[in-house]
Amino acid sequence: MIYVDCAPGEVTVRIPLDYYRILGLPLAASEEQLRQAYSDRRQQMPRREYSHAAITSRKQLIEEAYVVLSDPKERKAYDRLYLNHAYAPEGGHEGAIAVEDRVDDHQRSDRESLSIEIKPEELVGALLILQELGEYEQVLELGHPYLINRGQNHHNGHSGHADPAIIDTDVSEHPDIVLTVALACLELGREQWQQGNYENAAVSLQTGEELLARENLFPNVQAEIRADLYRLRPYRILELVALPTEKVGDRQQGLQLLQEILDQRGGLDGSGQDYSGLNVDDFLRFIQQIRNHLTVAEQQKLFLAESKRPSAVATYLAVYALIAQGFSQRQPALIRQAKQMLLTLGKRQDVHLEQSLCALLLGQTEPASRALELSQEYEALAFIRENSQNSPDLLPGLCLYCERWLENDVFPHFRDLTSHTASLKEYFADPQVQSYLEALPNDSETAPPPSPSSTTTKVKTVDFNRDDRQAQSHHSGVNSPLPPELTELKPYRENSHRYPHPQSPSLQTNIPENPSQHQSRRQKPLSTNTYGTTSVMDAPPRPRRVKTRRRATKRSSLVARTKLLWMGLGSVAGLIVLWLLLSTTVGWLKNLFNPAPQLTGEQLNISLNQPPLELPQPDSQPQYPQGKLTQESAIDVVQAWLTAKSAALGPNHEVESLKTILTGSALKFWYNLAVQEKNANRYRQYSHEFVSLDNLEVSDKDLDNAAVEATVKESANFYANDQQQNRSYNETVKVRYTLVRKEGTWLIREMSLLSNVSSN
Repeated sequence: MIYVDCAPGEVTVRIPLDYYRILGLPLAASEEQLRQAYSDRRQQMPRREYSHAAITSRKQLIEEAYVVLSDPKERKAYDRLYLNHAYAPEGGHEGAIAVEDRVDDHQRSDRESLSIEIKPEELVGALLILQELGEYEQVLELGHPYLINRGQNHHNGHSGHADPAIIDTDVSEHPDIVLTVALACLELGREQWQQGNYENAAVSLQTGEELLARENLFPNVQAEIRADLYRLRPYRILELVALPTEKVGDRQQGLQLLQEILDQRGGLDGSGQDYSGLNVDDFLRFIQQIRNHLTVAEQQKLFLAESKRPSAVATYLAVYALIAQGFSQRQPALIRQAKQMLLTLGKRQDVHLEQSLCALLLGQTEPASRALELSQEYEALAFIRENSQNSPDLLPGLCLYCERWLENDVFPHFRDLTSHTASLKEYFADPQVQSYLEALPNDSETAPPPSPSSTTTKVKTVDFNRDDRQAQSHHSGVNSPLPPELTELKPYRENSHRYPHPQSPSLQTNIPENPSQHQSRRQKPLSTNTYGTTSVMDAPPRPRRVKTRRRATKRSSLVARTKLLWMGLGSVAGLIVLWLLLSTTVGWLKNLFNPAPQLTGEQLNISLNQPPLELPQPDSQPQYPQGKLTQESAIDVVQAWLTAKSAALGPNHEVESLKTILTGSALKFWYNLAVQEKNANRYRQYSHEFVSLDNLEVSDKDLDNAAVEATVKESANFYANDQQQNRSYNETVKVRYTLVRKEGTWLIREMSLLSNVSSN
């Protein structure tokens, strides 16, 4: 909240800040810590987009805080006021400190809240400090009223009072206030993103982007916010579609965001740019995640539309949605549509097992058997054969497999079918299914359903109870509802010789290693549920002589293959033995006629336990060549600093390592910080990457001083009492290092942040 106090003819603004927070100090800070904090705060620079006036305003507030706290008398009075405010009962008297007339105005300030009093033109400096302290909500609370009512002068000439919500400042400071509010939106959005509040994060980021777009300012910051919004979209989609189905509007918004991404990428397996950072494989894993939050109707609508791009992946997913909805809602027409779509995929890929299952659900037992014979899904075929041992055909095992496949691998991927059961008996007994199957055309792809009373046109019930006990002890793999590129979020081209290929090449990314190309795409084990009587279509009896003839042919072929295999193995073994004999003979002859040279003369005295050259000590300072500082040495200095920083503030608290690379004010600050972190049982885990050496300044007159500007990527996680805190960052910064050479070693005397290139 802004409080306004007015002397005659002037307006002042009261900001909820105190001098200790401005300098980043605790109440019990020593004089040395005060001086060090003041020096560090002066050296720290805000983003390069800020104007000189904003930087000056910030600097004045920092100096004001130092002036008050460095004077013993004023600090004592301020501490008393600070403590009175901290321990005062709620609603009691509070205190404040004004920028001007600090000592004389203490008595009047006791009636106010603990804050500082500034002039309107100093508002940008105060907002900038609040932004640096992470008080993003306060920045928005103070900055938004100004932006909304900008340009309106509401000063009351008679009373001297002004409405704090609409106080006006210099027009030249307006861009800086806009920038501060936008950056607060950006940082607040990132904070909410890390906390998992994706929609709130989107609102914050959109607020900042809209503000900058409306003011037509800082396009680079707009681009930074927009990039975060693009990367946030997949998280928002997951959050929205996972909401209860009653929240239709929010879930529809999630589907709309998904459609926007699909349009930009050019489909599920497209390689268009949607700026989300996901390549083809990553995006398919993302699709696998959201499938579990979509209903069967939503998936059918989505993937049927995507299959028309065309997209082989979308076609495959649409097939499963059609089968799931067709079976659960007793609409065999949808299953027939799925079967027709499989014909397209079957031209290049092995989808015979799926075609067999569709034919079975349509009562077409002959096409189901023919398709099954063409399938190379060996695990599924083994299960089906094991459960059809006492049958003239494979229909009993195929029916049992179909039920388990639906329950274990199809239905769980639709949020409204997770608890749905699959019973072929109930499916075929449904009157609507009966009517449709009886009316199916008798073409080359379909066979007329047998009759319960004859063998031509009606559905008949067949008892397969004899196979249930065998199935209960059998544990085998069944179909996954996705090809391997989507199963368990695996990369898409896992089995490129069998499954649909994306239409566009994959983008480069770090993804999990692909499993073997010979791995079966059916990876989930069958459950051990028991099934009872199953309604299926009866198959016409097959000629026994044909089957016997096939088995005899297979046996003779197997014997011939076995003989060929043994002959091949014998030939290979003979070649290996011959090669060993020849190589041994050649080596013996070579040593006989060309003996190895003998060492002559005085030999070097080298022992195994002592190095031939003196090695430097691990903790010794690096030695640099004399003369001017070279680019290679400058890079070594920066990298040595990053290593020492990680060691000093890391879990082992190697504080003394800072003395090998730092000196002067830089050493004081970082050494004190490292000691404080060690005493508080806190540490950080850094990850550094040297990006580039941007500038090297060396004077010909003074070879012992230099300045280096470098871009460095740094990420850190914070820990306290060995527990990870909810604080981390990942940013790329440009830093200026002031170097001095002492006793042949380059040390960093000062460092200052020039700009924040990027942050996450």
